Amino acid sequence: MAVREEPEVEVPEGNAKKGAKIFKAKCAQCHTIDKGGNTKQGPNLFGLFGRPAGTLAGFEYSSANKESGITWSEKHLLVYLKNPKAYIPGTKMVFAGLKKEKEQGDLIAYFRDFQ
Repeated sequence: MAVREEPEVEVPEGNAKKGAKIFKAKCAQCHTIDKGGNTKQGPNLFGLFGRPAGTLAGFEYSSANKESGITWSEKHLLVYLKNPKAYIPGTKMVFAGLKKEKEQGDLIAYFRDFQ
């Protein structure tokens, strides 16, 4: 599997408190983020940054995710959040994406608290 290089993007500054609200509204239906949290329709997202895509034990990922060559970083997540199905064609994630750059930055700031 080829390693997917980080995209050349700037991660916008974010507000973790606003990111928490976005997570609750748009992510928590399918994901948990607490250490040791349950797998739901999607995998637990605690410690996401630095984890190779498709590798969390206990979740059945799509081949597309497992073979993406991505090691999650803020930059990969930024592009993924915009349009998951475009960034990893064949992903099982049904989320349409976060279109607002400010919301993307806020959500990434929130994820930093769960490393």
